[in-house]
Amino acid sequence: MNCPVCGGKATGKVGVDQHYCWDCCVEYRINKEGVQVFEVDEDGSLVAFDPHNRFLL
Repeated sequence: MNCPVCGGKATGKVGVDQHYCWDCCVEYRINKEGVQVFEVDEDGSLVAFDPHNRFLL
């Protein structure tokens, strides 16, 4: 499975319908509504992905 953000192949499953991309360090969920993308905060919590965050990519 490729990452929906960077297209990388270094992804892994971390939960039910939850995946993590090791290339751009985002977590994403795939469900019937589509794909939800999250950034992992310093404390480990998930924050809604901001595509304008220039420090992420």
